[in-house]
Amino acid sequence: MFIQTEPTPNPATLKFLPGRQVMPAGTADFTSPEEADPSPLATRLFGIEGVTGVFLGADFVTVTKEEGRDWQVMKPMVLGAIMEHFTSGQPVIREGAMQADAAADEEDDEIVAQIKELIDQRVRPVVARDGGDIVYRGFKDGVVYLHMQGSCSGCPSSTMTLKNGIENMLRHFVPEVRLVEAVNG
Repeated sequence: MFIQTEPTPNPATLKFLPGRQVMPAGTADFTSPEEADPSPLATRLFGIEGVTGVFLGADFVTVTKEEGRDWQVMKPMVLGAIMEHFTSGQPVIREGAMQADAAADEEDDEIVAQIKELIDQRVRPVVARDGGDIVYRGFKDGVVYLHMQGSCSGCPSSTMTLKNGIENMLRHFVPEVRLVEAVNG
């Protein structure tokens, strides 16, 4: 098994591409070993000293390390853990372990539907290339609330991405949008 790695805009995060499907649908973001319980892969990665975050995308795994750790030391351990997982035959996520996002189930009005479509079609593919994801969390009084995951969470350029990229694009296509704010969880 050959696993490629790519840098991300966040120096604390690396993107690992195992050359196969990771998540059949959606994404999963784990910021602690306790949260990782539904995922044997994420649990295995959190077993590596210095791992502080695991994000699972369609065909990639993004791993975040704690400050002061060296990727030259950690990268071989992460590669080994990913390889061991995929050769073990275990699922990436245990069946029925993840709950659907409640925000995705709400009945959307026309503005919210338009915001979600723009995020899904124009923002998420670009952010996924950098090893992250952006999840819609709400729209109220002209403010769009988004949660940044994977390499985007804690990235030095994430504020610029939100304000100069996403906010400007949403304001252009949806005049009701005034601001975009990042939220946790």
